[in-house]
Amino acid sequence: MEVNKNLVEKLAHLSRLTIAENEMPEVINDLENMIGFVEQLQAIDTSDVQPLMYVGQAMNVFREDEVNDEITQQQALKNAPLHTDEFFEVPTVIKK
Repeated sequence: MEVNKNLVEKLAHLSRLTIAENEMPEVINDLENMIGFVEQLQAIDTSDVQPLMYVGQAMNVFREDEVNDEITQQQALKNAPLHTDEFFEVPTVIKK
C-alpha cells in the first residue's frame, strides 16, 4: 500500500486530527513502517497454529461466591451520611 500525502490527509480528516505540513513526512514514514510491520506478520505461516481462546495459562480465575460475615441492614446504613430507615439516600441524578 502506498502511503502519500493524500492518504494521510484523508485519514487525518476521518479521525478529526490536524497534521501540520512540517509533520507530514514523519507521519508518512511512521505509517509506512506500521504497514510494513503488518505485511511481515501476514507473511508468517500460521497454518499449523491452533487459535487461542486465552493468551495466558489460567483458564478460570473465578472463585465460588461464599457468604462470609454478614452485616445487618442497620449496620450497613449507620455510616451513610444520608439514609432512611431502610435505604441509602443519594442526590437526584436524573431530573424530569
